Amino acid sequence: MSANQIKVFCPATIANISCGFDVLGVALDSVGDQMIVRKTLEKGIRITKLEGQDLPMKTLQNVAGVAGLALLKESDYQGGFDIEIYKKIKAGSGIGSSAASSTGAVWAMNELLGKPFSALQLVKFAMEGELLASGVAHADNVAPALFGGFTLVRSYDPLDVVTIPSPSELFATVIHPQIEVKTSDSRKILKTTISLKDAIKQWGNVGGLVAGLFTSDYKLIGRSLEDHIVEPIRSILIPGFDDVKKAAIEAGALGCGISGSGPSIFAFSKGEVKAKKVAAAMQEIYQEIGIDYDVHVSGINMDGVRKI
Repeated sequence: MSANQIKVFCPATIANISCGFDVLGVALDSVGDQMIVRKTLEKGIRITKLEGQDLPMKTLQNVAGVAGLALLKESDYQGGFDIEIYKKIKAGSGIGSSAASSTGAVWAMNELLGKPFSALQLVKFAMEGELLASGVAHADNVAPALFGGFTLVRSYDPLDVVTIPSPSELFATVIHPQIEVKTSDSRKILKTTISLKDAIKQWGNVGGLVAGLFTSDYKLIGRSLEDHIVEPIRSILIPGFDDVKKAAIEAGALGCGISGSGPSIFAFSKGEVKAKKVAAAMQEIYQEIGIDYDVHVSGINMDGVRKI
C-alpha cells in the first residue's frame, strides 16, 4: 500500500456483555470486515465499492461515510477520501457491523493523515455512524473496535473510555441465527425506567465482571454475566434463546447472553476447546428448530482495527 492508501481489518464486537448495556464491549479476533481507504484531492467522502452486504453507498446514508465526514470536519486536510468496504459481518447480526465500518473508516483516515486524532477522538467520530444506524450515538461497539480488548464507557458526557485487561484463556462463542433484528427496533421495546432492586443487581454484576476480568477470575466472570434489565425483554425477539443459553451453560460456558441488540447470542468460555464444545451445543438447538445460522469461535482481539 502507498502512503496515500491503506487496507485495514475492522473487528466484530460484542456489546453490552449482559450486564453492561451501552457501556461494555469487547473486540473479536476471528471475524471482521476489511476496508481500503485512499486519500484524494477531491473534497468529501465517497464509497466507491461495497461488497458482501446490500447497504447504501451514498455517503450520508452509509455509516462509514458519516463517521468519515465527522473526522474531516475537525481536520485541517483540504482533500477527501475514497472508501472500499468488504463486509464479512452481516448487517443486523448484533456483532457490530455498523461499528466495524465506522471505526475502520476513521482509523484508516487518521493513519493516512499522520495520526492527528487520539483514539478517544476517533470514538466520537465513529459514534456518528452509530447514530445513523440506530438513532443513538452509543460507543459500546466502537470503543472496543478502536481500543481493542474489553472497554468500559465510564461516561458519555464527557466521553471517558476505560480499557480492561482480558484473561489469556478467555474465548467467545457467537451464534447468529439467520434473522435480522435492527438495533433501532430493539431499542424501541426497552423500558425507560427500572426498579431500584434491578438496578442494584445490575451494577453489582458490572462491578463483578470488571473485577473478574482484571483478576482473571473466571468463576466471578461467569457469575457476573447476568442481565436483569434488557435481556428479559429483548430475548423474546430471538427464537430459541432460552434453549440456546441453557445448552451453552450445560456445555461448560462461563455465561451466555445476547450480543448487542441481537439476534446473535454469545457465550464466554475458559479455553478454545470448551468454546468449541459450547458452539456445538448451541448449533444443535438451531438445527432442531430448523433455523439457519453462522457460528464463530474467537479469541479476544487486543489490537482493535489494524493495518493488513
